[in-house]
Amino acid sequence: MGILSGNPKNEPLHYGEVFSLWSFSQASKGMISGSQAFLNHVGDKDLHKLLEDIINQCQQELKQVDALLKDNGVGLPPAPPEKPKANLDDIPVGARLTDQEIAAGLSMDIAAGLVLCSQIIGQSIREDVAMMFGQFHMEKATMGGKVLRLNKEKGWLIPPPLHHSKAEES
Repeated sequence: MGILSGNPKNEPLHYGEVFSLWSFSQASKGMISGSQAFLNHVGDKDLHKLLEDIINQCQQELKQVDALLKDNGVGLPPAPPEKPKANLDDIPVGARLTDQEIAAGLSMDIAAGLVLCSQIIGQSIREDVAMMFGQFHMEKATMGGKVLRLNKEKGWLIPPPLHHSKAEES
């Protein structure tokens, strides 16, 4: 048996894992709060459903991460209060976010979440932590595919200039 072998749950977290778990918890709480605010601005029913799915996914991930932090005696970052529900028509047009803006923001947030999950997997020496974030990574990649598909279907995707090979033109 080597060092730190056996049941991973009996192994201590190293400082990098603690910081990453704590940071992930804080970011997830911010993502939930931001997504709740976005719900008040969304007019598209498909985007509304997708936002609810993202909130549920974040809440499930947060439960697992916060439980792991608590089990290891780490204090949790504070959570912002839940956003109240608002009527879309009560938000002035100039202050209202568009569905296209919200969908683009979700794409960026999911991409950042994928990078964070990959970073945590790479630094983890506890196998249970690496496996948990591997699962989160797969779930985020799936959600990212749903957001991409929705952006394409709704005509919200603004692609960069498309590259056409000179060989194709001949």
